[in-house]
Amino acid sequence: MPEEKQEHSIEVHLDRLLQERGMTLAELAERVGVTHVNLSILKNGRARAMRFSTLTRLCEVLECQPGDLLSHRPR
Repeated sequence: MPEEKQEHSIEVHLDRLLQERGMTLAELAERVGVTHVNLSILKNGRARAMRFSTLTRLCEVLECQPGDLLSHRPR
């Protein structure tokens, strides 16, 4: 039985944060310790989950709060 696609209303602001910090996705991936592909999935809003440890590292490297990286868009 195919898995039902679940829509979510979380927006990821990784592009804006990278631009503001003059950092590339590849550089961020290396500094956070995740693959470029996984960050690309997150950046494009296709991620279905994120570990708190990854969120922690993203916030540390980008010097931001989780709310700077993610927001909820009401449906």
